[in-house]
Amino acid sequence: MASSFSKTVTIVNQLGLHARAATKLAQLCQQFDAAIELQQEGRTADASSVLALLMLASSKGKTVEVVTHGNQAEAALQSVVLLIESGFDEE
Repeated sequence: MASSFSKTVTIVNQLGLHARAATKLAQLCQQFDAAIELQQEGRTADASSVLALLMLASSKGKTVEVVTHGNQAEAALQSVVLLIESGFDEE
C-alpha cells in the first residue's frame, strides 16, 4: 500500500514561488515515484507542473501544505520541504 505524508511550510525566499523557483520545484518533484501537491488557501496544485505552481501565487510569508502520495512519498516530502525551507537556494 502506498503511503501518504504532509507537512506545512512557509515560503521564505524574497520573490516567493516565482518562475525559477517553480521550475526548480517541478524538476525535483519529477524525480520521485510519488504524486506531490501543494495546497494553499483552499487551492491545490500539482507540484510537478510549473504552470500549476505559478497559479498558486505563493508570495514570501505564505504557508503551503506539501502533500505526497506513493512509493517514494516520504523521501519526496523531505526533499520538497528542504527546497522550500532553503529559499529555493536563492539567498
